[in-house]
Amino acid sequence: MLVGVPKEIKTHEYRVGLVPSSVRELVHHGHRVLVESGAGAGIGCDDAAYRAAGAEIAASAEEVFARAELIVKVKEPQPAEWRWLRPGQVLFTYLHLAADKPQAEGLLASGCVAIAYETVTDRRGRLPLLAPMSEVAGRMSIQVGAHHLEKMQGGAGILLGGVPGVHAAKVVVLGGGVAGTNAIRMAMGLEAQVYVIDRSLDRLYELDLQFGPMLNTEFSTVDAIERHVTTADLVVGAVLIPGAAAPKLVTRAMIKAMRRGSVFVDVSIDQGGCAETSRPTTHADPVYVEEGVIHYCVTNMPGAVPRTSTFALNNATLPFVLALADKGWKRACQEDPYLAQGLNVVEGALVYEAVARDLGLPFTPPARVLGG
Repeated sequence: MLVGVPKEIKTHEYRVGLVPSSVRELVHHGHRVLVESGAGAGIGCDDAAYRAAGAEIAASAEEVFARAELIVKVKEPQPAEWRWLRPGQVLFTYLHLAADKPQAEGLLASGCVAIAYETVTDRRGRLPLLAPMSEVAGRMSIQVGAHHLEKMQGGAGILLGGVPGVHAAKVVVLGGGVAGTNAIRMAMGLEAQVYVIDRSLDRLYELDLQFGPMLNTEFSTVDAIERHVTTADLVVGAVLIPGAAAPKLVTRAMIKAMRRGSVFVDVSIDQGGCAETSRPTTHADPVYVEEGVIHYCVTNMPGAVPRTSTFALNNATLPFVLALADKGWKRACQEDPYLAQGLNVVEGALVYEAVARDLGLPFTPPARVLGG
């Protein structure tokens, strides 16, 4: 199979779908790989490194899309790329369609087969292709939150860990999943006062065992969210419902009640965000102030550390890329029900129920397109 890797064109996105070692693995399996010139520059991998791994270098993204049978990306295709997709072509990347109806309609119109990293599962119901980037985003959320709490950034002028005789900052993490756990780890490492709110008692128990009595755990209720968000210096929204839009747990009234110069980092923004005041931003213009609170809502947070993020992502995606290339998308999904969970769009049909529901579009059961 001919596998194509275009350069990412989303604002300040430097990650790349395949690193040279992944290209070499595909070539070892008998496949051909076409990489757009400069695609790996942002992670320190030049065209020569890809050639040495066995790839062919394409002059443009249009050439990659025109020739490749399987397109491997990182971020969702941008509007300029939709027109290059064609019927039967396989796209394997993050999509986050529940918060992006125009993209969903563009993919449906193209006739391609779009498989989303973020809805592929494993035998324990986890999201193995979302986890590496959630780890990065969770850790970054504390880093950027601490930065924007500084007075010269417009923040309240608070040091997360405080100093002897002065209270540490209060950090509230909404959601104890992969992103939330990594945010907790970083915040506790900086000696902040950390609270986590989650609706799963089992998860709260696990977090209590993992972090001990220095972590404050609380079951998720409207009252608990309001009480802790309104008194926090930094809130991290790390809520996830796989494939679906994030619930709006934080109201405008809660944001308005926070201290002026506090910070809200919405890691859930790819799925629409978990606050009524959240709206997508980019690394070029990452923050805005709403109701006196600084909002950081960058939709591709891991893009700020592209080398770490790309290698972490490739570790998780490569087995699936090999399966798609070795077997073709249909057989690969028939033999692996966890990969099949990644199917979102198949040749004009929307086959992921949560996305169809959130976008108000017709749903086609995946078994129908898989021949089951």
